[in-house]
Amino acid sequence: MALLSNTAVLLGKELRTEFRSRELLTTTVVFILTVVVLFSFTFDPSSTESRRFGPGLLWLAFLFAASLMLQPCFLREQNNDTLSALRLSVSDPAAIFLAKLAANTLFLLLTELLLLPVFAILFNVPVLPVFHWLVLTFFLGSLGVSIAGTALSAISAQARMRELLLPLLLLPLLTPVLIVSTQITVGLLDRAPFVEWKGMGFLAIFDLIFLTALWLFGEYLLEE
Repeated sequence: MALLSNTAVLLGKELRTEFRSRELLTTTVVFILTVVVLFSFTFDPSSTESRRFGPGLLWLAFLFAASLMLQPCFLREQNNDTLSALRLSVSDPAAIFLAKLAANTLFLLLTELLLLPVFAILFNVPVLPVFHWLVLTFFLGSLGVSIAGTALSAISAQARMRELLLPLLLLPLLTPVLIVSTQITVGLLDRAPFVEWKGMGFLAIFDLIFLTALWLFGEYLLEE
């Protein structure tokens, strides 16, 4: 109960901080919107290429947006030694990671859902019939990105080349997640939509394994 209570308090802090400034959400939404609009001019919206290549471009935009969103995750806690104060205020350091993870997943998922109608219009792809499956795919993919990104953000925040280190570590690690998420999205946006159950299972297992690893080794990542 103490873990959940501490996580809820820290999550509330993360949400209040972001919705008060709206820096991350605004930057991320504008970035993805720009990328999606530019990509839309490359393809003919009436052709089948939009269904084939659109999901890959969409998840690529999500990846770069996530790297922008995850970069300051622990950097702002370096000011005034806030991270040390957080560690002293909670009984379990896992609460810090759970709060950061929940906030990052929520922000990324919210960004994806806001941009999904724009993607559907620009690429002339209907999403309402498979909207619930897309939400599930976005959630599993975003959770995997957030778990790995939150852990790597804690590591890179204490490094000298922190701005370069996070993307270099994040891109190779998330390659399987991006490939599988893209394949699932391609199937859902097909003219005869279908669910790639093996892909869904892979994402769920990936999230579970990395979440367990974060739970076990998260305390060591917070050490200076």
